Amino acid sequence: MQRPVRATTKLLYRYSDDKPLIVQFAAKNVDDFVSAAELISPYSDGVDLNCGCPQRWAMTEGYGAELLSNPQLIKEMVQQVRNSISKPFTVSVKIRIKNDLKETIHLCQNLEACGVSFLTVHGRTVKERSEPVNTEAIRTIVDSVNIPVIANGDIKSLSDCFRMNELTNCKGVMAARGILQNPAMFAGMEKTPLCCIQDWVDLCSKSDVQFQCYHHHLVFMLEKVLSKIERNTFNFLKTFDQVNNYLTEKLSINIPTAIKTKKCQVEYSDIQDGSYFKSKISQTSELEDCLHDTFLFHS
Repeated sequence: MQRPVRATTKLLYRYSDDKPLIVQFAAKNVDDFVSAAELISPYSDGVDLNCGCPQRWAMTEGYGAELLSNPQLIKEMVQQVRNSISKPFTVSVKIRIKNDLKETIHLCQNLEACGVSFLTVHGRTVKERSEPVNTEAIRTIVDSVNIPVIANGDIKSLSDCFRMNELTNCKGVMAARGILQNPAMFAGMEKTPLCCIQDWVDLCSKSDVQFQCYHHHLVFMLEKVLSKIERNTFNFLKTFDQVNNYLTEKLSINIPTAIKTKKCQVEYSDIQDGSYFKSKISQTSELEDCLHDTFLFHS
């Protein structure tokens, strides 16, 4: 784990009432995954191993979907966590389907045998991006194991959830971009209600969240709320003041004083290599203070 231990445990403790909480890690060796699981186990209900991220930078470093080429390592990572931390703490794995579906089924059955609690399956291969999700493959996996399977891919509305369940018989669904664009999606909302925007601003006022995370989530949530012209303006704002003024003037969002006084300014990286920031960080004394609570999640 590259995040400081103190910052990680502080964050998890802060939201200890948010249950159940599963923490997903990108890991590429047994020791790191076990250590991370042991670290967060007092503050969460389970740990998930990300074997589904297809981004080139992650796979080059041996993370994410690259692990699918080494099923024995995945099995050992699950086994060691299962042996180190007793139930009801869960150990789960998120995967993508392989070109040869038989290999995927074999992997899932082996993980079930070594104690995995549930599996999440994204219905595309590593090289597929916008192609339709292979619901038939997910259904075949569901029928091949006796543990819960969570289906993932193209979940953008509540109706998509029901449709996925009907097609695959999955026990649940995972949404990534869909829930980022609309946190009220599971409540049946077609777009993000303004009360969610207000909730996000209020939550950020009580935490150490930094500008990129603050703005990044607002960009997602306002995608269906703002017009294209409005998005072209909002998406390129670069400071707390600019964003807060826009939210107040255009959407009548109340900005708490704690957000108004935040000064750290971070520029987005133009390089898609896994680094989240350029080196320019102004008005902060410590780089770590600015970065330590900023996250970027991938499906």
